Amino acid sequence: MSERPPLCWVVTEGIAGTENQCLGVAEAMGLQAVVKRVKLRWPWKQLSPWLNLCHGHALASGSDPIAPPWPDLILASGRKAVGMGLHIKQQSGGKSFLVNIQDPRINPARFDLVVLPQHDRTRGGNVMVTTAGLHRVTADKLAAGAADWGPKLARLPNPRVAVMIGGNSRAHQMTPENTNALARHLMQLVQAQGAGLMITASRRTGDNNTRHLREKLTGENVFFWDGQGDNPYFGFLGLADYIIVTEDSVSMTSEAISTGKPVYIAKLDGGAARLNAFHQLLQEQGFTRPFTGELEAWSYDPPNDTIKVAERIRAQMKGNL
Repeated sequence: MSERPPLCWVVTEGIAGTENQCLGVAEAMGLQAVVKRVKLRWPWKQLSPWLNLCHGHALASGSDPIAPPWPDLILASGRKAVGMGLHIKQQSGGKSFLVNIQDPRINPARFDLVVLPQHDRTRGGNVMVTTAGLHRVTADKLAAGAADWGPKLARLPNPRVAVMIGGNSRAHQMTPENTNALARHLMQLVQAQGAGLMITASRRTGDNNTRHLREKLTGENVFFWDGQGDNPYFGFLGLADYIIVTEDSVSMTSEAISTGKPVYIAKLDGGAARLNAFHQLLQEQGFTRPFTGELEAWSYDPPNDTIKVAERIRAQMKGNL
């Protein structure tokens, strides 16, 4: 065991979804990670991860510095972070243990460990396949969120439904038709089943869609977070009997199924092969169902991917952490 605390770097391009996956693993390992957000110059920005030579010269203005002391553990994620992770490992003389989270799109044998979800096709001896995306949701955070928000939402009847609304992305579009259908189905839950709704929207939902949802989703059975003050996300997940997530977000879906509660997926327009495969596999395996305006209870063993990845890293690093 080293005399100093193990040094862990989280290396990303600053996208919240990929960064949170790395931070979730670090937290599961009990490590305080140093976040390194990298910005690349041309041509590395356009060609990463396939062009990964001379990365000491690849950093652009505004990037976090990459300099010794080199970390014991690198948790890298995102296309622009792949080559930088390899560069750091090289500069450390191979001593830094390099984990790439998500498909690196290059030979996985170049890493100590590659972690990717089952809907990605890359496989290898050092590739760990997870059910869904990694995340920072834990039982303690859900319990704390429920304790904090429980009194504020005491008026809402049971069953309580957490509604996590994303929106427009590269693959999906939240159209007025999607918005109308979602609002209609949610009010159906209130009217037919007396459900209490806990709703949060995102910037990707769009102003027009959010305004329309707020106009349609009203009444004593509805709490629609206004975006002010503390984020109720963990509170909603902790208090919910059911969870509804729009299909654009792998992260929100992965976090939702980690609770073990029934998770419904609300349809949007568009799609992409990888995302479609992600949702299809989760439905086939009994984690999620399409949302059509009705609630049914079912059970499953929630994935424990983040903890399993943390345990795998510790086992491979042995006495180095």
